[in-house]
Amino acid sequence: MAKVATAKKEKAAAKIFVPNIVAFACNWCSYAGADTAGTNRIQYNPNFRVIRTMCSGRVTPGFVLKALRHGADGVLVSGCHFGDCHYIFGNYRAVEQFDKTKGLVQTLGLDEKRIRLEWVSAAEGARWGEVIDEFVAQIAALGPSPLNPKPKYGT
Repeated sequence: MAKVATAKKEKAAAKIFVPNIVAFACNWCSYAGADTAGTNRIQYNPNFRVIRTMCSGRVTPGFVLKALRHGADGVLVSGCHFGDCHYIFGNYRAVEQFDKTKGLVQTLGLDEKRIRLEWVSAAEGARWGEVIDEFVAQIAALGPSPLNPKPKYGT
């Protein structure tokens, strides 16, 4: 009987949490940066889904909260560097929206480390890979989101 219990504990310990990440990427810079990473065959963690937006300033708190509600363990919002925005002030708007989102996430009792705002240009494919790897590792360390009804585990 003790061997069965030990085997179950070892099997449970072998399961590794696989985070589910949603990345909102601006069409003009961050999405193009992700494309650059792909064309340059830069290796990075595949545990995320990209949602292409016209501008990071258009990503409202509702979008981020909906992603979290529907099973995302973390949400990344990525846009152009300041001064490079196709829509001139969109990334400043993104900062405003992100601050509102951070407040709502804290109000819900979630760790604010589950959301992240980053600037990645079209030429920064390597940076895109680094940001993804860092964020996936950060979310993996936090564990599954309390809002995620079906966290994924691998071996």
